[in-house]
Amino acid sequence: MSRTNGPQFLRYIVPLINVLKEKGGSGTAREITDGVIEKLDISEEELSEKLKNGSSKIKNQIAWARMYLVKDDYIDSSRRGVWALTEKGLNSKFAAGDEKKLFSRVQSEYTKKTDDTKLDKVKSIEVTDTEPHETELLELLKTLHPTGFERLCQRLLREAGFEQVVVTGKTADGGIDGHGVLKVNPLVSFNVIFQCKRYKDAVSSPQIRDFRGAMSGRADKGIFITTGRFTEEAKKEARRDGSEPIELVDGESLVNMFEQFELGLNPVTTYEIDHKFFKEFAYKE
Repeated sequence: MSRTNGPQFLRYIVPLINVLKEKGGSGTAREITDGVIEKLDISEEELSEKLKNGSSKIKNQIAWARMYLVKDDYIDSSRRGVWALTEKGLNSKFAAGDEKKLFSRVQSEYTKKTDDTKLDKVKSIEVTDTEPHETELLELLKTLHPTGFERLCQRLLREAGFEQVVVTGKTADGGIDGHGVLKVNPLVSFNVIFQCKRYKDAVSSPQIRDFRGAMSGRADKGIFITTGRFTEEAKKEARRDGSEPIELVDGESLVNMFEQFELGLNPVTTYEIDHKFFKEFAYKE
């Protein structure tokens, strides 16, 4: 993988813009981040590297790249979770060395506003799209007893609209932890089998194949829930043509579901000042 002179995150600038262009100019933080990882063919060894707070070092660097692109008006500073190119970003064409120039521009603009904080101290700062409670919640889920985690997943599936959700636990075979019914409408429903595992690392393709083998002929769909993540090969295996579909719920998706249903979380509203909005009112006409 080629490296760009300067901070490590600069190597993600161009791939990030290219993935956004391929997605039509916008996408969720997750799909764009996954797209960059796939485009650069980042190894599982690199993906397993963690920061002190337990979050992914690679995703942290991609988040840094996104932040600089926002500050240089290539990406819209829209609501959290959705990344979108501005007109400047859509029409951008980066040449060799342009990433370093972008870095210098943002540095220069930022240091005009403050002498106390400098963005060139990137090694001591962690920037992600992850809120503090999300990391804390994920770490909490990893500490639960296996039986308790299964019951919690049962509750979560019920909140998501599943009916007749049963945890089979130790009586299950082939790694199956439970089953339920997803009723789409009065005429359509799906039998679903699920597996829920507290993993710290990645779930690989053999584990997905084993799960599919266990559910074969017994359900219309499978759900694999983990506090960890899935390798790219595992994702491909879950989407393999001609096989029973398997939905993958990794740690990030799991936390998002807890947020969506406000399950075990108390919502708190906070505001961040948009200084650009007030800038036009700062001077007398």
